[in-house]
Parts: sequence; structure tokens; C-alpha cells
Amino acid sequence: MTVAVEKAVDKMTETPSAVIDRISLVLDAFDGPGRLTLAQIVRRTGLPRSSAHRMLERLVALRWLRRDGRDYELGMRLVELGSLALHQDRIHRAAIPLLRDLHRATGLVVHLAVLDGSDVVYLEKIGDQMAAAIPTRVGGRQPAHCTAVGKAILADNENALVDLSTRKTRYSIANAAQWNAELARVRAHGIAVEREESLPGFGCVAAPIGPAGQAVAAVSVCGPISRMTFDHRMAAPVRMTAMGIWRNAEDGPDRVAPTLQPLRPLRGGPAPRPMKARHATLLPA
Repeated sequence: MTVAVEKAVDKMTETPSAVIDRISLVLDAFDGPGRLTLAQIVRRTGLPRSSAHRMLERLVALRWLRRDGRDYELGMRLVELGSLALHQDRIHRAAIPLLRDLHRATGLVVHLAVLDGSDVVYLEKIGDQMAAAIPTRVGGRQPAHCTAVGKAILADNENALVDLSTRKTRYSIANAAQWNAELARVRAHGIAVEREESLPGFGCVAAPIGPAGQAVAAVSVCGPISRMTFDHRMAAPVRMTAMGIWRNAEDGPDRVAPTLQPLRPLRGGPAPRPMKARHATLLPA
């Protein structure tokens, strides 16, 4: 069988699941230290040489693998994804109790999110009846520049992708001058706000999670504009929650974490439910 015919047969017989299985075979071949040649990968996977070579070159183009001469090794994209997965799991576990505290303290919907390309992806959403009015979900995406959590992370990631042509409402930021000014405000105040930029009638306040200047995630409170206070009354508990999440993620579950006292009733809204006191109690500034 000629190489051309073999390629044609490969393409006709490959289904999406077969392609994934082959990619898995190739990546599993690197289970161990060191680099591999094409011949070694063919022996370890049992794939036809031409198919293996074609797949390897595509994975190199996608940065899943790296090629140095005739040798292949795992690429930076896999390192990035692995690091992101580790961070997400660690941060999510560290965040859950503090997200619940923040929801009880404010009575608002609370989000935990990370950046993925030009979008934010939500890792957690906590709320009561109000949550149904905000069309976000765990695993869901939103354009980062239209959200408070996205702004909070992007202020620390100047080289991240931003697609200002994507707008969710008429209030969404749509030009570079506005965007740069917005990021400067976030850096100056350590807090990001969003006023009806992703959903009409709703606003959010967010803070970055991570070491100074290196946000890896963000936490926010969201609710109807009539109930939001875009000042220290909302910023303080959100920032304390963000700092507490990062401390928990860095130091592990045995650290004594601060909890938040309920805020005074917000304009036009019912009083938040009282909180159970535990550990040290911090009052919003």
C-alpha cells in the first residue's frame, strides 16, 4: 500500500473517537522522562509511521508537543493546562466555605472564575432565588472584558487576549481607550466593577485571587443594580474573601480562616440571613 493510499484510508476510517484514542496513545507514550523519536513512538503506540508522524506534527503546531530536531517531548501547552487544572482544583476547594460566607454576608450571587483565552470560565456559583435571574453556570463562559471577574484577572495579565468587538449589552466596553482606563482603575483600587455590561439590570463587584500582580482567578458578588453599592461596603468583603481564598489555597485546610459579618440591608432588598460565627470575625471597612 502506498503512503498516499494509506493516508486516504486513515482519513476515511478515522472517527472523532478514533482520533482521540490515537492522540491519547501518542501522549501516553511520553509517560516517563526524556525525549522520544518518531521510531520510538511508533513502537510504543503501534500506529502506522505516516499516521504517527502526521499526528506528531499537528500536536507540535498546537504546542501540545515540542520538537527538537528528530526528538519530541511534551510541550508547554500541556504544562499550562496541567498547571491550570491544579490551580483550579486547589482554589475551588479552598474557596467553597468562603464563597458561602460571602453569599450569606451579602445576600447576593457569588461567582468564582478563571481566565481561559479571552473568556472567563465559572468554577462555582452560589446563590438563592436570585441566581436563576443571572444566566451563568458552572463551566459556562462569558467574554472576560464584559465581566467584573474578567477585569479583575485581566488587570494582572496585560498580554492576555481581549476581543472588544464582542459586546453583551450597550454598556459593554468597546474600544481600547475605555479598556485601558478601566484596567488602570482596577489596578489602582484592587477591585473591579461591572455595571450592566454583561446583563441588563445587573452589576458585579470582583477581586483578584492570587499573589500581588499575578491573579489566577477572581471572586465576585452580583445582583440587581438597585441592590449594588459600588463602594467599600461591597468591595471590602469581596477583597477579604479573595485574600482568604488565596491564603487557604497556599496554606492548606488547617489555616484559621476569617469569616464575614452580614452587611446592613442593601437598598431595596431584604436583610441577608444571619451568619454562624466561627474563627476570627472581620467587619467590612
